Amino acid sequence: MKADQLFNVQNHVAIVTGAASGLGLAMTEVMAENGARVTMLDIDAAGLERAVSRLRAKGCTVECLTVDVRDTQALRNTIDATAAKHGRLDAVFANAGISSGPGFLTPIGVIEAVQQANWDNVLAINLTSVFVTLQAAAVHMKRQRSGRLIVTSSVAGLRSEPLVGYPYTATKAAVANIVRHLATELAPFNVMVNGIAPGAFDTNIAGGRLKDPEVRKQFATMAPIGRIASPEELKGLALLLASPASSFLTGTVIPIDGGAMAS
Repeated sequence: MKADQLFNVQNHVAIVTGAASGLGLAMTEVMAENGARVTMLDIDAAGLERAVSRLRAKGCTVECLTVDVRDTQALRNTIDATAAKHGRLDAVFANAGISSGPGFLTPIGVIEAVQQANWDNVLAINLTSVFVTLQAAAVHMKRQRSGRLIVTSSVAGLRSEPLVGYPYTATKAAVANIVRHLATELAPFNVMVNGIAPGAFDTNIAGGRLKDPEVRKQFATMAPIGRIASPEELKGLALLLASPASSFLTGTVIPIDGGAMAS
């Protein structure tokens, strides 16, 4: 089988949460530029409009909906409406997420400094919205007996990572295990469920901290490769997990981290 068949997502119906920037935008781009019909969800209306304009100028089929993923009913309704409009869902990227601030190497990141409001907000976005996205999409994929569910976890969810905060690492560990659990349930329905565990990528998720040269250096040294990745470098893995190439791949959380998990 040739690569264009193996990784064919032409006319596939996809949803990406957290799609206006960073890794979600990279996921959207690789799907849309390879012929998928992508619905982009994000709270950032202006960012969505910029991305849609640019992708449509390239001939891509994309649409956007402004959704706060903390509004779980709106999130469910949007997923259901997309499935109803297109008659199916082929790939759903549960990607929306935020940082919780620095880890315990700084005074504001130690466990006694974690604020309840921050904890609750990070869990609402990084965990509850991911669960609701998967729950809503699974209904349609079970019915059609096919589909791909892709969850954004983190290497910080697979090991202790002192540079990131407690709420973030807790949620990313939780979604990694949801991937394994859900993959087992959905395997008889031919629905593949996998996770992506990024290391240090050059996105806005760190709340602007990556603009600090010292913080940037700390994140770069996490990986033996010795640098921070570009969102472009996630596209190959995203396409693999959404395409026919992943037909026997489920229940995995794949690090894409420049070797950080190996060190």
